[in-house]
Amino acid sequence: MNTAAILVTGLVALLHFYFLVLEMFLWTKPYGRRVFGLTEERAQLTKSLAANQGLYNGFLTAGLVWGLALDDEGFGVKVFFLGCVVVAGIFGAVTANRKILFVQALPGAVALVLVWLANN
Repeated sequence: MNTAAILVTGLVALLHFYFLVLEMFLWTKPYGRRVFGLTEERAQLTKSLAANQGLYNGFLTAGLVWGLALDDEGFGVKVFFLGCVVVAGIFGAVTANRKILFVQALPGAVALVLVWLANN
């Protein structure tokens, strides 16, 4: 179970690093606009907001990597940051796009359950 918890938590960290790159660096590029369904004008108008979102995703990535680096002693760190991922995913699904529930909250919740089971 511990291996599954590590792998899924690592996947969630990689997802949030990908979100960071999309939101901070690719938001106004064709790939980023296509992923988020944005016109060039809308992307330009919202790029500072997207960069801010990307920075928060970077903090989530850093926290999850920190928790993984601490191994068993990182249980509380992993639970905290995975909880943040789940809450942010639910909030994003309610306020922005339902797809966020499946792309962010669900993987975070699966990782959270696996981390919990591996440490109890």
